[in-house]
Amino acid sequence: MSRMAEIERKTSETDIKIRINLDGDGNYNVDTGVNFFNHMLESFSKHSFFDLDIKAVGDIDIDDHHTIEDVGMVLGEAFLKALGDKKGIKRMAHSIVPMDDSLSTVAIDIGGRSYSLVDISFNNYKIGDMTSEIISHFFESFAAAAKININVKVTGANDHHKVESLFKSFGRALKEGTRIEHDKIPSTKGVI
Repeated sequence: MSRMAEIERKTSETDIKIRINLDGDGNYNVDTGVNFFNHMLESFSKHSFFDLDIKAVGDIDIDDHHTIEDVGMVLGEAFLKALGDKKGIKRMAHSIVPMDDSLSTVAIDIGGRSYSLVDISFNNYKIGDMTSEIISHFFESFAAAAKININVKVTGANDHHKVESLFKSFGRALKEGTRIEHDKIPSTKGVI
């Protein structure tokens, strides 16, 4: 069973193409035009072992909002498509990742219901060239498109460390949740 997908989305604000392989080696080729966001997606890929090819061109001359929001949406769509019928997946998982002063806890449920709760605060408006407040929105967009629950709590002092530990923890939780461990649909409904 191949768990790969490719999604393209073009609007007046963004032009995005994403390819994902859930059973990859953590190889990535990421270009969103937002350098700090690239770094976070690369960390996500490396720690989830999902292969990612992401090319996004957006109106970053205005700000990074549309690009990051739409990448979250398209990545979520690609993730959902790659999962197929979800037969045999573990479904629910969590990960706790420290990075120096910071600690990120991520719990996920790949159960077909969209919800995102991201508890993180920032000291600065920007981290590198990325707007801090858009990070929570990225996870909301991903959760809505992927039809999963994401529950996040991040503590720490350094904004860079908080966000990097978050993306690593998110990657590890998704890898564990997508792990094939049986041959059934993990739901009393019979579908997820």
